[in-house]
Amino acid sequence: MSGREGAGPDGRIARRFAALKKAGRAGLVPYLACGDPDAPTFARLLAALPEAGADLIEVGMPFSDPMADGPAIQAASLRALKAGTTLAACLAAVREFRRGDDATPIVLMGYYNPIHHYGPARFLADAKTAGADGLIIVDLPPEHDEELCLPGLAAGLDFIRLATPTTDDRRLPAVLAHTAGFIYYVSIAGITGTKSAAADAVASAVARLRRHSTLPIAVGFGIRTPAQAAEVARTADAVVVGSALVQRLAAHLDSNGAARPSLVEAVLADVRALAAAVRGAHGEAEGRR
Repeated sequence: MSGREGAGPDGRIARRFAALKKAGRAGLVPYLACGDPDAPTFARLLAALPEAGADLIEVGMPFSDPMADGPAIQAASLRALKAGTTLAACLAAVREFRRGDDATPIVLMGYYNPIHHYGPARFLADAKTAGADGLIIVDLPPEHDEELCLPGLAAGLDFIRLATPTTDDRRLPAVLAHTAGFIYYVSIAGITGTKSAAADAVASAVARLRRHSTLPIAVGFGIRTPAQAAEVARTADAVVVGSALVQRLAAHLDSNGAARPSLVEAVLADVRALAAAVRGAHGEAEGRR
């Protein structure tokens, strides 16, 4: 299957959100760090996520200094780096995934330093060819859109921006100016996996973002349980869960950091539970858009 088809207004992300809207429900977006805890185990997890209920998938590109991430995802990045995961290996993992799945959108999340080292133009071309659909690069603000955002859009990759509780109405137009695919609302101020936002605060923030943009809104950071996922799914277009899944993965490593036989099924069981909760919010979400 070709990886060249994917992003933009007619790409995988847009089509998936259109399908979710037609179904009247939010989507589930699980996050895993590429290569955690090793390449073969990660490949098995990635390939099985859609059947477990993932509507989109966020793949972390490991970096040695992931400043926006909490302890769980920092540890996942370090495990992946120790296992030999490189940026090229991340693209290879996406390429392999596309051999069996040409429908599920893949968003690469990471930091600019490894991309700068790899070569931005080369990275964008290789990511597109591999079958990636979007990018979340957390340390490139709108003032540096010429570095990667604008070339990425020109290459056919959606550039997804983060909006936070501290992004006020004056700042939002700049943040959203070149955003494509969806808006990622960070529901807490701080790093991933450390606390959770109140449901009413999330609902209010989503409503405010809808006044500024017609793009779908995904909410992440601090969502750990199926009940929390269902609550967010009643107002947002997608729910992102990362730290909880990474912690489940870590709980199924042996004393040497190697994957136990139970690891893959344990993580997928959590994805299935989260997906069921998100889908169970369907009836209560009918009028949210």
